[in-house]
Amino acid sequence: MRKGLTSYGDAGFSLFLRKAFIKAMGYSDDALNRPIVGITNTYSDYNPCHGNVPALIEAAKRGVMLSGAMPMVFPTISIHESFAHPTSMFLRNLMAMDTEEMIRAQPMDAVIVIGGCDKTLPAQVMAAASVDLPTVVIPVGPMVVGHHKGEVLGACTDCRRLWGAHRAGEIDEREIETVNGRLAPSVGTCMVMGTASTMACVIEAMGLALP
Repeated sequence: MRKGLTSYGDAGFSLFLRKAFIKAMGYSDDALNRPIVGITNTYSDYNPCHGNVPALIEAAKRGVMLSGAMPMVFPTISIHESFAHPTSMFLRNLMAMDTEEMIRAQPMDAVIVIGGCDKTLPAQVMAAASVDLPTVVIPVGPMVVGHHKGEVLGACTDCRRLWGAHRAGEIDEREIETVNGRLAPSVGTCMVMGTASTMACVIEAMGLALP
């Protein structure tokens, strides 16, 4: 709680004020004296890839508290591939900067970053590496597979294949609408061995995610 005190020209007053405000959230002196583990919240109604983030946050908070530390959840921007104009890559570095600056600006001894997809996970790892705090990455995990006419569907491999067939006149309007409702049956990242799964595997291989 004493880390990175706001600059008022009086460190004692900075800590006094910080504790006064955070106690309004119900924290005790005992809680505030424990090591603090920050947990990023990348949930957004625009981001079905991160639809399970609230449940992962609660699980991470339980783990932190069982270890004797104090979890503190804070928000960062959330990026989804198909809900970002002009492209999600345009926002990746902004997310990295947002995450880095919020980790720096707020008192924490370690951080848990929760994310998915090929833009979010690299942005979070770049941020954590720049701050150089102990970091654990929790990938949100893939969605379940879809099915159509006995075929297993993979988003977003089959989305392009089937849309191409629709444009070629091989699939009519009614069937492509049916496919549209079956490509992504649950929250989570694309379930194929694409860039989202690749980034999650790479981050685990780097030792940043729990096996």
